[in-house]
Parts: sequence; C-alpha cells; structure tokens
Amino acid sequence: MSIFSILAEQRIEEAQARGEFDHLPGAGKPLEFEDDSAVPEDLRMAYKVLRNAGFVPPEIADRKEIGNLLDMLEKGGDERECVAGMRRLKTLVLHLRRSGRSAAIEEHDEYYRKILQRMARLENKF
Repeated sequence: MSIFSILAEQRIEEAQARGEFDHLPGAGKPLEFEDDSAVPEDLRMAYKVLRNAGFVPPEIADRKEIGNLLDMLEKGGDERECVAGMRRLKTLVLHLRRSGRSAAIEEHDEYYRKILQRMARLENKF
C-alpha cells in the first residue's frame, strides 16, 4: 500500500470519527444506479452529459408524451381535447414504430402491446 493510500484512509477515518459524513444528502437511502446497458458504450458519456443538461433523445421524449397522453385520455375531459389527443397519440406511435433507433418500439415489444390495449379501451370510450 502506498503512502498516499495510507494517508487518504487515515483522513477518511478521522473525518468519519468527527461525524463529517453523517448528514450528507441522500444519507441512508439506496444508491440509484443508471441502467445504460442499451446505450452503445461509445455514446454513454455523451448521453449522460446531455441528460444532465436536461436533454433527452427524441424517442424517449415521444415515449413520455405517449404516457402523458394516455393518462390524460383515461381521465377524460373535453371532447375536442380527447379527439386531438387520440390523433396525436396515433401519430406518435406511428412515428416511433417507423424510427430505426434502438429505443423505438416494435410490434413484439411489450410496451407497444400495452399502448395498443390502452388505445383500444380509449377508442371504445369515445
């Protein structure tokens, strides 16, 4: 063990004894690990930088909008809003299916099947 490792360990132990780590943000909570296994290794850092800056890939934003539209339509409301929401929903689903990116949805995708089931219930509702 190098002298630097020994000094670092000693200082960490001293700080711990003084209680300097007791009230850190997130103390006592489990660590949140990001699952970036679907992102190609050479793009992970760029995606992380963009995500931390508040940007998301278009297909992820589309999926989020699909979820919001489905929730809005299930709650009901103004008929015009619902009709416009259904049109937008169909457009988004079609757009995602046609995009060739990895986060897009495919017919065999469980997410896609659930969207279609919810859309069918909503169409029957209107």
